[in-house]
Amino acid sequence: MEAQNHFGELIDRSQREPVEVTRRGRTVAYVVSPHDMQELSDLRKRREEAALWYSAYRRQVEVSPEASALTDQDVDRLVHELR
Repeated sequence: MEAQNHFGELIDRSQREPVEVTRRGRTVAYVVSPHDMQELSDLRKRREEAALWYSAYRRQVEVSPEASALTDQDVDRLVHELR
């Protein structure tokens, strides 16, 4: 209800910073400027492109049977040995 009563102020404030909208004490939305929204969209696109690139890269890399058998503890031990 407060957002409805002060909608103009909410929009003005969103040009400076994201505005959290709550209902009964829970966050239900954010109001952001077009610039912030574009940055978020660009970031999501770059993240998706990076994930696709990495997936393709991993398919091209051949992993030896020895490397496949390493456990997390083995890798941790090897990293610490290199320090």
